[in-house]
Amino acid sequence: MAVMRIFSLYISITFFFLCKTSTFSSSSSSSSSSSSYSSSDVELLLVKIKPSLKGNTENLVLSSWNSFTPLCQWKGLKWVFSNASLLSCSHLSSPQWTNLSLHKDPSLYLFSLHLPSVNLSGYLPREIAEFSMLQSLYLDINSLKGTIPYELGYTYSLSDIDLSYNFFIGVIPPSIWNLCESEKLVSLKLHGNSLTGSVSEPALPNSSCSNLQFLDFGSNKFSGDFPDFVTKFGALKELDLGDNMFVSTIPQSLAGLRLEKLNLSHNNFSGVLPYFGESKFGFDAFEGNNPGLCGPPLKSCGNNSSLSSGAVAGIVISLMTVSVVLASLLIGYFQNKRRKGSVESEDELNDDDDLEEEIDEESGGGGEGKLMIFSGGENLTLEDVLNASGQVMEKTCYGTAYKAKLVDGSTIALRLLREDSCKDKNSCLLVIKQLAKIRHENLIPLRAFYQGKRGEKLLIYDYLPLRTLHDLLHEIKAGRPELNWARRHKIALGIARGLAYLHTGLDVPITHANVRTKNVLVDDFFVARLTDFGLDKLMIPSVADEMVALAKTDGYKAPELKEMKRCNSRTDVYAFGILLLEILIGKKPGRNGRNSEFMDLPSIVKTAVLKETTMEVFDVELLKGIRSPMEDGLVPALKLAMGCCAPMASVRPSMEEVVRHLEENRPRNRSALYSPTETRSGSITPFS
Repeated sequence: MAVMRIFSLYISITFFFLCKTSTFSSSSSSSSSSSSYSSSDVELLLVKIKPSLKGNTENLVLSSWNSFTPLCQWKGLKWVFSNASLLSCSHLSSPQWTNLSLHKDPSLYLFSLHLPSVNLSGYLPREIAEFSMLQSLYLDINSLKGTIPYELGYTYSLSDIDLSYNFFIGVIPPSIWNLCESEKLVSLKLHGNSLTGSVSEPALPNSSCSNLQFLDFGSNKFSGDFPDFVTKFGALKELDLGDNMFVSTIPQSLAGLRLEKLNLSHNNFSGVLPYFGESKFGFDAFEGNNPGLCGPPLKSCGNNSSLSSGAVAGIVISLMTVSVVLASLLIGYFQNKRRKGSVESEDELNDDDDLEEEIDEESGGGGEGKLMIFSGGENLTLEDVLNASGQVMEKTCYGTAYKAKLVDGSTIALRLLREDSCKDKNSCLLVIKQLAKIRHENLIPLRAFYQGKRGEKLLIYDYLPLRTLHDLLHEIKAGRPELNWARRHKIALGIARGLAYLHTGLDVPITHANVRTKNVLVDDFFVARLTDFGLDKLMIPSVADEMVALAKTDGYKAPELKEMKRCNSRTDVYAFGILLLEILIGKKPGRNGRNSEFMDLPSIVKTAVLKETTMEVFDVELLKGIRSPMEDGLVPALKLAMGCCAPMASVRPSMEEVVRHLEENRPRNRSALYSPTETRSGSITPFS
């Protein structure tokens, strides 16, 4: 017996030392293989997160994540030390900006991962849960695929999650509600994916998710009953469950929340609506549900024959439905014909790798046209486009823009080009091919192109329910954010980066040719995205002349366009200069107002300089919190705008120089991007 005990002890000791030796060997090997970095979060980013997010294609943003680039210059990231102090990377002159040794600092942890709209095409790895101090995860408007990892629910430090507008599938992992236990979760946004099934309840039955303020599950494929547990989230301010397949009644207890925004539209809810108070939410928050859904602001639940307020609302809905149907006819007047479509293959477009091949849809001969699918539009089919119901958003010299709803409930943006556009098929396809390649954070990508049998042409884009810069600057509406200098600077820099990419970042440069605030979309983080770029190449000369005339009326026309008629990169720079003045001054350029007075923004600045009243030209809202207009970059920005508007094209800066100037003259107080009342979490909100 004693011998057996000694032998057992020997085995245990031997096993222990073997394990230690193995662990030591593994550690040594790991240390050897990652000698250039020893911070566990840095290593995790390089070894697991980066390859998972980028997918099979190289990514310009993620290429900055390498051991040869100072940590402060890794794009989209914020860092924090173990003592909770942030790594300061806000200024180019900061000693941390060029510090390569930070890779090896074991006390450094990832604080924020902010990569919206950077063309990520991989998946979200489960190792994301290993970041012990990660507070913000923003990966919206990308092409990430696969399921949301179960492990995400164990990243207890997370306060803000935005995975909207990707291609995630499957169910929401029930573990996601574990984040409520830490009482840090403030925002959870999964809008615009392909998530399915019912929404699982929290494991703890009385979970109140006490700090959750923003919950957005809209535009997915969720089904089942209304998730009643949401009514226990007492801090909730915004709830979006729209464009799904939820059924059942809407619980009356929902009215007990202090909601500021609510969207339950386009589901299959029925029964009596909770009473939210007079005029708090309009009918658009509940439209598109089961006809049995009733109560203010929808139809009355009674059988009264009198014209009640609910009936009036019903009439309004009916009128809007008629307008939508009429708009649909403009897009799909060929809808009553036989369904047959063929799609351009990669061969027809010179075997371009960015173009996806599609399958011909046979339907007994004849054809409705051809649909070309580009990167990010793989979920579209010809039948989707033909059956889309549209609502007119805008009419321009290019054609008509529509917000179109597909049969599955998702939404796309369509631009129906004018009939006299793109006459030469070969040159047209060449331009479309070029536009299809463009992918940049500050540019709205082209997802597909449709050419009908009778020559009608549709450009198909993602629909992003964002505000235009024009609306932000010139329309005072409820919920409009304050536009301080930090926010306006970020918007201007984003526009400049997008234009610089068009001018110098492509094999064949593209001229935007229609730079104006109405063609700039701005999201909640003040990231600007340009639309309508390069469309002048699809137009015949007479339409191009109309565009130049419109630019003159709107105040964006460069002087040299009087003779040469065609836009180029220097005319884009001029238009950007006017746009930057519009941002700084807060006035609309061009001819507007009842008296049709022409607002010449450069002349306003010149007059103010001569009168030594330069500071009076700035928008009052812009000056809030500014101590030194020179040091905060206001005066340099004004000089830059005037340089862009120089009468002689040859002396204007390039857009690359504009970007460099704006980057070198950032506002000192960049935290003003988010005021304390508008931040999405209790701590610092990330910005790029």
